Amino acid sequence: MLKGLIGRKVGMTQIFDDDGIAFPVTLIEAGPCYVTQVKTVEKDGYSAVQLGFNEVKPKRLTGGQMGHLGRNDLPPLKVLREFRTSKPDVAEGDTLKADVFEAGERVDVVGTSKGRGFAGVVKRYHFNGGPKTHGQSDRLRRPGSLAAGTTPGRVFKGKRGPGRMGNDRVTSANVRVVLVDPERNLLAVDGSVPGPKGGMVIIKAARKQKTPGWAIASNGS
Repeated sequence: MLKGLIGRKVGMTQIFDDDGIAFPVTLIEAGPCYVTQVKTVEKDGYSAVQLGFNEVKPKRLTGGQMGHLGRNDLPPLKVLREFRTSKPDVAEGDTLKADVFEAGERVDVVGTSKGRGFAGVVKRYHFNGGPKTHGQSDRLRRPGSLAAGTTPGRVFKGKRGPGRMGNDRVTSANVRVVLVDPERNLLAVDGSVPGPKGGMVIIKAARKQKTPGWAIASNGS
């Protein structure tokens, strides 16, 4: 089964384990997702599965989008995303729900971080700022000097400074699935995931699995 879903971040809560210890989890409304297209190497040059999520009113889609979904009698879906896979084991028109994943699995959750607008260096990069002494009463949150004088006579590229903060694509890698509720299409993953409440996220099988410490030691590396 394809290990991938599109979902919506519901919010954070806490879950208690068997010992009564609470730990934070993020609830994600994962699915139902519809298989809108299956791409093959012979026809498209690569192998992938396109999923659709977030049913909306037909007037919110273009004619081309409605025609694309109408090939398989699918409802109007606002969000379409592709998942690369070497062996597509689904057919167009199929429905995927939260039970694609199981509790204990490791996944990558991809989302868009909250936009913070134009931010200074203290908020953006955690600069300390300048001392509020010796006449510098207005330099507490300033970045300070950016470069030397005659040599090099310019500011190097990549210099950290004030600017747009947030609203970037962020991946929470190797997150553990704590709870799966296919009846309500809910996934609970350990810890936090990027984005605000209601933000769209992509859940897929983890690319980098953590290796236990004892396994590394036994290999002598």
